Parts: sequence; structure tokens; C-alpha cells
Amino acid sequence: MTTDFFYANLPLLENFIDITDSRKFKSVPRDWYVVITDIMGSTQAIESGLYKEVNLLGASSIAAVLNIAGNLDIPFVFGGDGATLLIPPSLFCPAGQALLATSQLAREEFGMELRVGAVPMSAIRVNDYDVKVAKLKVSDNSYQAIFNGDGLSYATELIKHPNTSNLYLYQHLSNNAKADFSNLECPWQDIPSKYGETISLIVKATSNQGDLANLTYRELLEKIDTIYGSEEVLNPVDNNSFKLEVNRPKIRAKNWFCSQSSKLSHRMLYFLKIWFKNILDWLLMTLKVKFPDGNWGDSKGKAMGVSAKPFAQRRPLASAAPKPIAATDYRKFDDMLRMVIAGNEAQRKQLTDYLEKNYQQGKLVYGLHISDRALMTCLVFEHHGRQIHFVDGADGGYAVAAKDMKDRLKLCA
Repeated sequence: MTTDFFYANLPLLENFIDITDSRKFKSVPRDWYVVITDIMGSTQAIESGLYKEVNLLGASSIAAVLNIAGNLDIPFVFGGDGATLLIPPSLFCPAGQALLATSQLAREEFGMELRVGAVPMSAIRVNDYDVKVAKLKVSDNSYQAIFNGDGLSYATELIKHPNTSNLYLYQHLSNNAKADFSNLECPWQDIPSKYGETISLIVKATSNQGDLANLTYRELLEKIDTIYGSEEVLNPVDNNSFKLEVNRPKIRAKNWFCSQSSKLSHRMLYFLKIWFKNILDWLLMTLKVKFPDGNWGDSKGKAMGVSAKPFAQRRPLASAAPKPIAATDYRKFDDMLRMVIAGNEAQRKQLTDYLEKNYQQGKLVYGLHISDRALMTCLVFEHHGRQIHFVDGADGGYAVAAKDMKDRLKLCA
């Protein structure tokens, strides 16, 4: 019996706090694979000012696999300089070729090495790790995958460690392999913080006992809520504070990777199409032009989609376009808590005091990066339906926060 629809059939969690309840998670089938992508040397690339390219490459690997998957629903999480996806055996080879093609483009266009690998669940379980997944509702049209069990962290170690990487890296690119980045869109300017700061936060509980780890995360989420307030307040994406990119050089830089053509003339036509589309969308939103399906000025999310293939048949269309704030992944969990938060300096100091106290007590380890704005990259499955907006802090975001956390881990060793 096929396990392809394991994830599609999972029930939805209604509240983010439910991630602290292990009973809500289901073990991933033994014949599935954990796919890991990450940019080697991302810290150096970010220091060279290529943080947007790093961010785009991480999202591109998700788009490439989802377009291979077609109607098959698979879980994934965006990590800033890479991504994690779970795939059934039927996708192992085609996903690998799409990711290797993505890696080749990353090398040719940006001079970056996108490492891609897949670890079978059977190899994870044999060493007493597990990957458990839940599906969290984030809006009427969108949901995201939540992971626990420490299996993702273990799979990442296997792919990155020189003694084991050759066993799990995708390595052989076929001559006709291509990557399809349809539905991946980057039309927005950087989003300035509403209150002065945008922080990228990564926290991992140190206890290997599920109940104690869950308690650590629950207390942390409650503390964040006390310090920063409700989702609408701390979410770095504000429907009134972001703008479409209409600067041609910036559009060219953002969409060069997504044009996929080796011919300069084709790429220039692609850039012009995106530029004219963004100009048109900006005019429609500014003038609040009304169409039968709604007013563009009421929801900037309506300007996000130009194509729904191959996802158009996946889910029924919604009656209203989703607002960007409702479909953002500004908080997520993949063996650790990741959040991008808008706040001020005083709030950040309250949070770091709490984190440092718990770090010194051995309850958790954390990494944090401070910027004054956020980035957003969009996957538009349907123009008026399901969308996911990947959010990260500018100037390095999660990638720099991960380095900060690694430095603290070294101090614990």
C-alpha cells in the first residue's frame, strides 16, 4: 500500500502552541526520505552582501521539488539558506534531479554551492532518532508542516559530515535534468520593521526528554507573547508597510535565477515582463481597482500571482484572496523554534535576558540576529487560494542566527 498521501491525510492543528504537545505528531513512514538543502559558505556570501541571493536559493529548492510533486502534498520548511522537505519513494529520483539542476544554476549564476542530499527514514530510525510531523493551519487557505523528534537534525549531520556525506548526497545530474521554479515570486521590497527592529530567532531546548523540552518551548512562547503581544503585533509582515518592487535593476537581480533560460534575449524579456507586471500591480493597488472577485486595494495578496500551474487543480479556490500576513511562515518548528519578530530594542533586551538566563541554566541554546527589516519570498499555488510567504530577517537573518547558536553550542562543549 502506497504511503504517498500520508501527509495529505493528517488533521490540522488549530493553534501554534499545539506544537508543544507530542501527541499531535505522527511518525513519518519508514520508506520516506528527509531531503536537506543548504548553501555551503552561506556566512561568507552574506558578509559579501548576497543575503537576498542566499534567501532566494533556499526558497528555490522548495519550489523545484513542489513542481515535481505536482498534486502530491509534501511537507517542507524554509530555513533561510536552505530547506528541508520530506518525500515519498516515488519522488526520490525526480526530486534529486530537480535539486541537482537547481544546484547547477546556483553555481553558474551566483558562484554558490547548494548542497543537496536525502537520508532514508530507515537510516534515521536505526539510530533511535525519529521524524514526526504535524500540519498547522495558518489561514483558511494555508497550512505549514511542523516537525519534531530530532531526526531532521540527525539527517543534517549525516549529509554535512565528511565521513557520511557521500552516502546521502545527490551526485549524478542527468543531461536533460531541469528545475522548474514556477510559482516562486519575489515582487516585494524589503519590509521595514514597524517598531525599529526585526529579529531572527532560533531556539533549541537542550533536554532530550520530550516533556521537558515541550515545557521549555511552551514557556518561551508564552514569554514572547507577554513581551511582544499578539500575532498581528509581532508579525514582521504588515499589510500596510510593504511595497512592490518597481526598480528595474533590483527586479533583474531578484528574478535572474527564476528566468531559467540560457539565452540573454529570453532573460531580458522575462525581466521586462516582471517589471511591467509589478508596475501594473502597483497601479491596481494604488487606485484600488475593483474586479468581480474583489478590490485589489483591500488585499495586497491579490497581486502576488501570475500563474497557478501546476497547482491549479490542487485545492478549490477560496472566496477571497488571502492577506500576506495570514500566510507568512514567520514562526515555525523543525526540531527547534524559529521566529522572525518585529519589535523594539527594549523588548529585544527583555527577550535576550530571558534566553540568556535559561541558557545559563542549561535549558536551551539560542541564536539571534538583529536587522531593521525583513525579506519575503512568495510561493503562489493559486492566485486567490493557497500561498506561502517565506519570511526572514534582512542582512543574513536565520543563517546568521544559526551561526550565533553554533558559537553558544561550542561554549557548552
